[in-house]
Amino acid sequence: MFSFVFVVMASAIPMLEARPFAKTVVDSTKARFGPLTFKPDGTFQIAIFEDLHFGENAWDQWGPQQDINSVKVINEILDAESPGLVVLNGDLITGENTFLENSTTYVDQIVTPLVNRGLTWASTYGNHDHQYNISGSSILAREKLWPNSRTQQMVNTENSGVSNYYLPVYDSRCSHDGCVPELLLWFFDSKGGFKYQEKNSTGALIGNPDWVDSTVVDWFLKKNTELVKRLHKQIPSLAFVHIPTYASYVLQQKGIDAHLQPGINDDNPLAPQGQGWCSDGRNDGSCDYGGNDIPFMQAISSIPELIAVFSGHDHGDSWCDRWDEQLSGMTVVPKNNVILCFSQHTGYGGYGNWERGSRQILVSKSKLKESAVDTWIRLESKNVVGRVTLNSTFGHDQYPATNDTQTYCPTCDYSA
Repeated sequence: MFSFVFVVMASAIPMLEARPFAKTVVDSTKARFGPLTFKPDGTFQIAIFEDLHFGENAWDQWGPQQDINSVKVINEILDAESPGLVVLNGDLITGENTFLENSTTYVDQIVTPLVNRGLTWASTYGNHDHQYNISGSSILAREKLWPNSRTQQMVNTENSGVSNYYLPVYDSRCSHDGCVPELLLWFFDSKGGFKYQEKNSTGALIGNPDWVDSTVVDWFLKKNTELVKRLHKQIPSLAFVHIPTYASYVLQQKGIDAHLQPGINDDNPLAPQGQGWCSDGRNDGSCDYGGNDIPFMQAISSIPELIAVFSGHDHGDSWCDRWDEQLSGMTVVPKNNVILCFSQHTGYGGYGNWERGSRQILVSKSKLKESAVDTWIRLESKNVVGRVTLNSTFGHDQYPATNDTQTYCPTCDYSA
């Protein structure tokens, strides 16, 4: 009886919440949300919502309640911060718990707080967004019902995934195509999970490779070269991808210092791209790691002016560390000293009870000249932790350690 009630609620609530904005969708145009720009004061802020995991166990009492609490976290963060862009950085939905008929309606519930505030967002998709009953393509189609979505698909090959694209950010006084952007934002689909609506001859689900595909890497390098040639300069940039690279794993094993790389480090060892896959593309359990993300690592560690890459996936990690040397057991030699960062687990869905929050990135034109950005984590308690400057001395500068605080769902009954 109760299970049936909550299944209906889970599928109905998102649709009901979308209705008040039907008029906005009809009347809004892309012109309302023009290109991204810095504020007149020369700053541009990004809020990352990581691992929201909507749609878990809709048939139990605690599933829909988790989503309500996650919306509350989003509202609390946005009440405290003033981002010019929200990044939904993967695992928006726990797709394996959804039904084919309504799997993407959770997008409406996720973005309602953003639409209410007139904010735009850009997404990457994670392993839980690629499942038998849900796909990156279907999530993108749902996002595009809202004019606030800036998510795109710029690479369309068999194994590329979906959310691979870039967004320029312009000066407030010059934001048309003829202007030179001040900042580039790159977004990548690390895929994973399972193939959409596919099973093998035995009826088992088919694994989906969990790394940024080589065709995407080729596009990234080619597009960057084209932009440098057209704009006559290398534009400073940031990148977003859900699953971290193997380089983050090796940096973690080398050691994370609580004062040099502040943040929680509880998911140790972390789970990188290519974990459990063989170099020949098999995932039969015979390999720990096949090096499948090496082309992506070579790219992100060689592009000049790529300041930092932001990931999630490992809910118990929120540190940043600089990749400035060839790491033990790796063949990739970094050329740009890129900084690899984790965000903060935002949603009440997914594993772990680390306090929910959102990594903020503040880009100022003045610091951008020095390839530096400021970042911190805003927690749902409204506290701020892990405030650092990602600059040339990051990794040497001392910062306060981050307290490992926990939060729980007080109205969830996990025994239901």
